Amino acid sequence: MIKMDLIQKIKNKQILDLLQEANQITLAEHGKQITLERAIFLSWWCDKGDCSFCYMSSQKPLIQDPQKARRRVEGILAEAEMVRRMGWNIEFLSGGYGAFTTSEIKKIAQDIFQITENPVWLNIGITSELDAYGEEVTGVTGAVEVANPELHQKICPSKPLKDITHMIKEAGDLGFKKAITIILGLGETPEDLQYLFQLIEELEIDRVIFYSLNPHPDTPYANTPQPASLYYAATVAATRIRFPDLEIITGTWVDNLANIGPLLLAGANGITKFPLFKMFGTRHGRRVEEEVQWAGRELLGTFTDLDCLEGESPKSELEPFLKRYITSCLNNKTEYKV
Repeated sequence: MIKMDLIQKIKNKQILDLLQEANQITLAEHGKQITLERAIFLSWWCDKGDCSFCYMSSQKPLIQDPQKARRRVEGILAEAEMVRRMGWNIEFLSGGYGAFTTSEIKKIAQDIFQITENPVWLNIGITSELDAYGEEVTGVTGAVEVANPELHQKICPSKPLKDITHMIKEAGDLGFKKAITIILGLGETPEDLQYLFQLIEELEIDRVIFYSLNPHPDTPYANTPQPASLYYAATVAATRIRFPDLEIITGTWVDNLANIGPLLLAGANGITKFPLFKMFGTRHGRRVEEEVQWAGRELLGTFTDLDCLEGESPKSELEPFLKRYITSCLNNKTEYKV
């Protein structure tokens, strides 16, 4: 009954009621601290390449050699070190299908664990090789995107929902935490929350990461508007109310930073999806921090403190890559004004 009550409130546009209840639950169960999250991408290649919303689906025909779409491992590790210095969390390691082998991903995760002293989440697609990972991995993320089975099959034809859920169950059996990603604005309706809630219950999900659609050129969603901010917030709030203990991460884009405050009041524990090195130290980074402050929350990590950029390199071979990231952030300084 509670599921339908929450869905009905969204349909009736009772958004303020949902936000108020969700905010009270969040403060009581999770407190005021908010994390900044950064997904670290391993490559820009995907063997599947047919998710209709995805940037990689528009790039696949342009890439003649998938090996060239792989990032340098030194760059990946340097990014992890920068995230550590800034006080952010690594949301997960992510890469398209077929870019790196399991043994390569494991080695990258081990190196990041050594640098940050925190095990990583993985979001590497459907795999049957989870037993290869150990203490360097804390959890496994399934890219569900759309919980409605019929819509999922249409949007992500090469990533069957049953295979994703099977992998998540296996992850749990192996002792890993479990997460899923959901993208709002792909054609779902408020009624589809019943599918999401069912997934969270049946799979005993620990973390849900919500994103809003970012329309990419040359995809079927190129001209589709992003979802309304209050619809996004209401969906997060309903999820928080239904699952008080759940960790919720919400993603928004640089053109929608005003989403952050309502999403925090709706129950988000962390925020993500920022072009980190373009925004750090800029007015946009300052805006992120202000949104958190005005929501009555306390931000872990920084988006503006340039002093945090310096530090001792964990590996000498990372130094040139670290300098590039630091230079990029310092070049933003002229745009940042108090």
